[in-house]
Amino acid sequence: MLEQGTRAPDFTLRNQKGEEVSLSDFAGKKVVLYFYPKDNTPGCTKQACAFASVWDRFESLGIPVVGISKDSVSSHEKFAQKYQLPFTLLSDPELTVLNDYGVWQEKKLYGKISMGVVRTTYLIDENGRVEKVWPKVKPEQNAGEILAYLGAEG
Repeated sequence: MLEQGTRAPDFTLRNQKGEEVSLSDFAGKKVVLYFYPKDNTPGCTKQACAFASVWDRFESLGIPVVGISKDSVSSHEKFAQKYQLPFTLLSDPELTVLNDYGVWQEKKLYGKISMGVVRTTYLIDENGRVEKVWPKVKPEQNAGEILAYLGAEG
């Protein structure tokens, strides 16, 4: 996992509309990058809907929210439409960015070990550095935690 103060690796991935989006597109502003396991699963849906419910607060701060998983562009498109998600979802089927950000890890569930995304959120600062890391976040609380850190909660 990346540590606070390190340079965030740049990347270019496709969004839910099939358009290329790069981290460098957000240069000069803070950006929330949240990594999640899978579209349309209970926890990931809760997390996405929690971000959507406070989207106006992030927008008023000028801070884009970007969700990243290994799901396909078409999966992201359906997920975003189904839940009316107003933010960008990026597809990383090759796991390149997931590995670069240290979120593709060994996970243990019911004694079974497998590889997967550890739900993690990064706040990248205006200079492309990691300002804050939220590891192993709780889906319902993540958006609120970020707003609280930014002093924009409630």
